[in-house]
Formats: sequence, structure tokens, C-alpha cells
Amino acid sequence: MRLSPFIRENSQAIIAEWENFARSLVPAADGMTPLSLRNHISYILDFIANDIDTAQTDTEQTDKSRGKKPKTGMDSVAEIHAALRQAGGFNLDQMVSEYRALRASVTKLWGAQDFEPTRQSIVDLVRFNEAIDQATTESISYYSKKVEHSRDLFLAVLGHDLRNPIGAMMMSAELIAKIESLTERQKMFIAQVSLSGARAIGIIDQLVDVTRARLGSGMKVIREQMDMAFVCRQLVQEMRSLHPSRTFVIKSSGDTIGSWDRPRIGQVFSNLLGNAVQYGFTELPIDITVSGETDAVSLAIHNQGVPIPNDKIVGIFEAMVRGGAEGSGTTNLGLGLYITKEIVAAHGGSIKVSSSEKDGTTFTALFPRSIDAAAVGGDIVQSADNRPNR
Repeated sequence: MRLSPFIRENSQAIIAEWENFARSLVPAADGMTPLSLRNHISYILDFIANDIDTAQTDTEQTDKSRGKKPKTGMDSVAEIHAALRQAGGFNLDQMVSEYRALRASVTKLWGAQDFEPTRQSIVDLVRFNEAIDQATTESISYYSKKVEHSRDLFLAVLGHDLRNPIGAMMMSAELIAKIESLTERQKMFIAQVSLSGARAIGIIDQLVDVTRARLGSGMKVIREQMDMAFVCRQLVQEMRSLHPSRTFVIKSSGDTIGSWDRPRIGQVFSNLLGNAVQYGFTELPIDITVSGETDAVSLAIHNQGVPIPNDKIVGIFEAMVRGGAEGSGTTNLGLGLYITKEIVAAHGGSIKVSSSEKDGTTFTALFPRSIDAAAVGGDIVQSADNRPNR
């Protein structure tokens, strides 16, 4: 029997074989009814059987084997299946594994038949695999689009629905602060509202950056000619205003002019300086060094403080990881170093950290001076001298 009529006549057995596998995809499949698990599988089998029987040119065969068969105007059964699986909580790996299981179910049952392989059966098997590849590609593409749409909705909520009411709250606090009859205690409370609102906006900005980086959009950079040392002095001055009791020492050398994203570079300085302030000994200075090299400019921020534990250094640049001492009482979400890493990588640069009780902690970021210099791509480097920090 040829493969296409075999699929049509044995669809229930094939689906039952496949369903046993689908049920193992917990927790996504946990509690789903047989009908939910089987949705569109019979339609996919019909598509495959019809595709095997359809004549095609060599070019069409090549395109289909690469998952590039031209689309019709309507959503395919594979795309509908992807939408249902995404809505049902199946992740991408689980959905792809369904197609692997379907492929295995068909070939297992067909191969169990008592027949001698012929040239036609080999052609049918090739056509079957091409159809599975095409359906898998369509499902992956559609699933990815659904995830991207969900991401855009999430960013819209953060960027608009939360930012606007927080902005209104901060504006109200500023207006109330202008009332002359307020007591000192009332002024303190209003100032706290403004400060908390500003912090909430900062957290939203961080989460938006992290979401874009982790869901595939990447950290966008808009390059312009700028002086790294000048931006350094600006950010250090702001940090001095926030922490007047701390000492900051700036050293710059060489040509520090290049093509970078000024606001993003400001984020790097702000995150690394804030990190040094938070974990450095208060009575010792924080040293900032900007050095112009041949094709790049390096930034090093050093502080003396308790070294980072060895078990923290490996994931120091990951999101939601904090390297400070336990019980420090900080409400830091642990996003600063992750965002810093993404900004540096987006510029084609590298970042590393070294820390020890003797030498203190130093974060060093290297930024290629131009797009051409960064074309080779950047990487993230983590190093430790004796014991690492933060």
C-alpha cells in the first residue's frame, strides 16, 4: 500500500500513537481532553496525504524540503495548530516535538506492514518528510509571530498603561509640594512619593530593556560621534550630587572620541557607578578610568569592598542576579549588570569583572571606536582574580 492511502485508512491508529506522546508534554498537556490534544492533527494528516499525491516540480520539491513552499492567503492547518498550542501553554520545543512524534508514529506503523520497499515507497517517504518539514516550519514561524505579538502587548502595557498613571502621580506630588502651608513632615512624605515614582519609572525602563533583549529584539543602539570621557564626567557629577559623602576619582588618557549611543553609554556608567557605590566601602574612593586605545576605548570602574563570592561570579551578568552580601536590605531587582552587558554587546564590545580582597573589584568594558571596528562582534567575558565580586 502506498503511504498516502495508508495514512488516510489508519489515521485513528496514527493519532492514538501520537496522542500517547502528546500526553507526556506536561504541564501543558495536563488536564487536556483527548479532543484538545488531537486538535488539527487529523487535518495535518490529510494535508500530508494530499501533498504526497500532488505533482510537483524539482524546484517546488527543493523549496518545500527547505520549508519555503509558497503560502496561500489563508492560514494553513499547521499555523492554526501553532496558534492553539501557543494559547494552550505549549512551548516551542514541545510543539516541534509533536511533529517529531507524528513523523515517528507514521513511519513506525507503515514500516510494520508486510511489503517489499519499492522506488515508489521511497519517493512517498521523501514526500512525507518534506510535508512534515513544511508543516513544522509554518508552525514555528506562526508560533514565533504570536510570541512577538504578546511581547509587543507586554511592552505597550509597561510603556503606556503603567508609565502614564505613575507620571500623573509624580506631577500631582510636585504640585502639592508647592503648597506653602505644608509642614516639614508633609513635605518629606511628598518628596518620598516623587522619589518612589521616579524609581518606578526606572524599573519600568529596565524591564522594557530586559524584555526586548531576552525576547529577541536586542538592545537597539543609535550611534553618534561623542567623547566617552566627557560623558563620564557628566555621570560622575550626577553621582556626586546623589552621594555627596562619596569620593570619585576620574582619570582619562588617549583619544576617547568614537561612535556610540550616548544615552546607552550613560546607562552603562550609571549602572556601574551605582554598583560601586552600593557595594564599595564608604570611606574609600571609587576610581573611574577612561582610556583611548587604537581601535577602542576602555572604561574601568574600581572600588574597594567585600569581594563577590565565587559562586556568584559565573552568572554575574545575568538578569535577576544580585551579587551583594545577603541581608543587605536592597530592593535592587538585579537588572543593572544584565542591561549593561547587553548594551556593551550591542556596541560590539566586551565586559569583564575581576575581584579580590587585595585589589578590590573592577568592572572593565571595552567599546570599539566605530561600527567597522565592532563588526567582528562582541562577547561577554567574566574573569576572577582570587575571589570575584558582585
